Amino acid sequence: MSKYSRKLQKLYDTAPKQETAVLVALIHQGQTEQQVQEYLDELSFLTETLGAKTVYKFTQRLEKPDVRTFVGSGKLEEIQAYITHFEVDMVIFDDDLSPSQMRNLENELKVKVYDRSLLILDIFLNRAQTAQAKTQVELARFQYLLPRLTRMWTHLERQRGGTGTRGGAGEKEIETDKRDIRNKITLLKTKLKEIEKQGETQRKGRKGIVRVALVGYTNVGKSTLMNLITKTNILAENKLFATVDSTVRKVVLENIPFLLSDTVGFIRKLPTHLIESFKSTLDEIREADLLVHVVDISHPGFEDHIAVVKNTLNEIGAGDKPMLLVFNKIDLVPLMPSEEEMQQMADLELEEQQYLDFNKLSKAYEKKTGIPPVFMAAENGTNVEEFRASLIKEVKKQHLKIYPHYLESEIIDLSQFGEE
Repeated sequence: MSKYSRKLQKLYDTAPKQETAVLVALIHQGQTEQQVQEYLDELSFLTETLGAKTVYKFTQRLEKPDVRTFVGSGKLEEIQAYITHFEVDMVIFDDDLSPSQMRNLENELKVKVYDRSLLILDIFLNRAQTAQAKTQVELARFQYLLPRLTRMWTHLERQRGGTGTRGGAGEKEIETDKRDIRNKITLLKTKLKEIEKQGETQRKGRKGIVRVALVGYTNVGKSTLMNLITKTNILAENKLFATVDSTVRKVVLENIPFLLSDTVGFIRKLPTHLIESFKSTLDEIREADLLVHVVDISHPGFEDHIAVVKNTLNEIGAGDKPMLLVFNKIDLVPLMPSEEEMQQMADLELEEQQYLDFNKLSKAYEKKTGIPPVFMAAENGTNVEEFRASLIKEVKKQHLKIYPHYLESEIIDLSQFGEE
């Protein structure tokens, strides 16, 4: 063996190993396997956003979760055998686990156990940039973890060692004293109140100008649309919760100025603690004059996503605001064929393609909101001008409420010219 070969043998791969995960979901009464698979696909996307790789998905049909271990004893043995054989790093459940279920599962499986809320909280912790967002997420995470502390939770070592540390998440003993955590919660609440006061002062300075907020399910293209309208470079990724911090930009269309804000995306089963902690950030939505609800029309469950967003808006007291519905990503949806083309196509082919009738959809949602929806593709610029026209039309309505006489000089009374 050459001297060069011996040197190569001493080299070690220092790249961090990607963690692997298995996902677990229950099929409740009234749910179909297809629905649960869609939920697991979303959970897999969340897992990928956290940085782990999904290697298998387990489902079990149960009327209600097992009080002790969430899943039945047989399914638990199956999960345990799989993670032992393939050396899986973590198990992620699509529903929230009680503190006792979390402890029992970690004792049985001997690996890290996440539930949906903890997974989302960790993603928010990694993605938060501003002091306000970091404080909000830390507060929500501590409140969630307080009753769930166990000696086996090595993944909790990444908790921050105090507020405002420059170095990011610091090392923390697993056996964190509950009293110490309660003190941290108190400090975080105090810090958050101070930040909220600053935010209130900033928002007071924005009075007298129309405020528009982009809302929608996570990963529907809100940030891409924001970049398109404001010509800025806000982070837009094909990941869930790419945007955690609110971003506000001033826009002028047809000489009408307004503020456009990009807000955190909503999601099914958003942790209650997170909603509570993010209420100050969600003030951008509550205090907006107009909401632009962005929908990913290419997603098979887009109607469920619309319902989730509406429910969340109602929870934060913003469900009755004027809303412009924007169906995004139409370039990923097959166009409805003409009547001649439909006659030539087989019924099975028509059913499998799952075509969307944009005209029918437009009439249905205009009837609900009173505002005609817009169909566009923000990423490639399809129908952008139609969106701009609809947006400024609705902004003008709100602008006239603030300045009733603003456009009177531009109105011409045509009656004085007669029929000609």
